[in-house]
Amino acid sequence: MNIKELNPDSGPAAAFGARVRRFREAHGWKQEELAERTEYSSTHISAVETGRKMTTLRFSRRLDVAFGTAGTADSFERQWQEIRNGSLLEGFPEYVGYEGRAAELRLFEIGIIPGLLQTPEYAGVLAGSDVQRGAITPEQASERVSFLAERQAALVRRRPPMVFLVMDESCIRRPIGSPEVMDAQLERLVEFAARPNTVFQVAPFSMGERRPFNLPVNLLTLSDRSVLAYSESQAQGHLERETTSVLRMLTAYHQLQAEALSQAASVAMINQLRKGTP
Repeated sequence: MNIKELNPDSGPAAAFGARVRRFREAHGWKQEELAERTEYSSTHISAVETGRKMTTLRFSRRLDVAFGTAGTADSFERQWQEIRNGSLLEGFPEYVGYEGRAAELRLFEIGIIPGLLQTPEYAGVLAGSDVQRGAITPEQASERVSFLAERQAALVRRRPPMVFLVMDESCIRRPIGSPEVMDAQLERLVEFAARPNTVFQVAPFSMGERRPFNLPVNLLTLSDRSVLAYSESQAQGHLERETTSVLRMLTAYHQLQAEALSQAASVAMINQLRKGTP
């Protein structure tokens, strides 16, 4: 019987698969036996072990039950979390935990459409570009797009948060992907602006030096009215709890909103851009 040799260093999927095989063999089980214990097919077990299929949260938890590793520091669920967050900036996973519970979100972005408003196609183009540059693996790109969909679900929960979004004009002017991808993305922004719990504004180039932020900024107001700030550089993200600096950022955000275009004017700019007019 041919056993495919694995190189655990070749990627996250291979590392996970090699570990599953190691545990299975240590228990003296065949793939069919592990399949029965996890309620998955032996074909699925084989695909994971050989790195052809990326694991999921559900499958990782089934493995923990089968191998008795649930709740331990070496659980398969923990490894899945590390794989999932491996392509994310430091500090971002912690921020997302608060984002899903926030009562109000205030977002500012430069250069690209904010993740919470990206279409799957737009997000896929960005992730694919990172793969081409060698920054992340194809598996991490897929996880990144899936993770984004989970974040977006928070906007349509039963009691959705109030979302204030100001984006630099560069976000809508910079082409990402094909014209069809970009048009669908701009249409998503118009739909977002029409929601009852959103305020959408464009910070035009004409603001010049009056634009207070030079990096993306996210401000969260939690149910207890405390405020958190999350900002990113190229290399890492930073989450800061309510301090004097956070309150200064909140003040600067209000100043940004006062200088930016109104929602009606922002939507009109997008519609003109979709028609091909300057």
